[in-house]
Amino acid sequence: MESGETSVYGASLAGGSFDFVKFIKQPQTILRVLSWVFSIVVFATITAEGYVNPPNHSQVVCVFNKNDGACHYGVGIGIIGFLACVGFLMVDIYLPMMSNAQERKRVVTADLVFSAAWTFLWFVCFCVLANQWANTVDVNGIPTDAVHAIIAFSFFSIATWGALTYLALMRFRQGVGEVSQNYGESAPDQTSQYPTSYVPPDHNSTYPATTYPATTYPASAYPSFPPGRPDIYQQPPFVTKQEPMGDSDYQPPAY
Repeated sequence: MESGETSVYGASLAGGSFDFVKFIKQPQTILRVLSWVFSIVVFATITAEGYVNPPNHSQVVCVFNKNDGACHYGVGIGIIGFLACVGFLMVDIYLPMMSNAQERKRVVTADLVFSAAWTFLWFVCFCVLANQWANTVDVNGIPTDAVHAIIAFSFFSIATWGALTYLALMRFRQGVGEVSQNYGESAPDQTSQYPTSYVPPDHNSTYPATTYPATTYPASAYPSFPPGRPDIYQQPPFVTKQEPMGDSDYQPPAY
């Protein structure tokens, strides 16, 4: 990545245009193309020249000590590795267009797990093929150059897939660190008891007691009533019997 360019999980942020020249110059792109070529060489060579028909056998047998399992294993690992390289190349093109950091994390994690697994499987393939070829006694009619190419490119595949594992691990660590840093800068401080603009009062400080003078009013401010006149503000006494409404001569019927 260029210096000063913001990225997440080894790819630039979403919204930018696709740069083909920059894409083909990336280390993971070069390694995927090499792994793709090595896989083709292994499974294509085994399919074309990995089986011979010896004079004392009615059927073709694997050139690796007549062990068909060794040839089948090499073909299977090569074909799956070939398809995986094509798939991950497409994912590398689409990765900068992903705006969700969790989706990028899942893609990089899948790349890391698959690359590590195929590094180990190619190592097993190399060991199996080399061991079976070392135990092969009758090499008459066997194209030794093709056998040597199969073993050599199996070994080369260990290196390329191992390098892809390392790059995927670096992208994963870089992405986790960048996401954590961005979240830490944008997340509010949950440990603060008060907002930064609020200053809690100091309960230990003593404030002088404020005394207010008693308010007195002159006698003229209160209303005065002549003697013998009832107080108009006095509420009437509670009356238990309520006068009927309407005509005062109305008498309730007796039952």
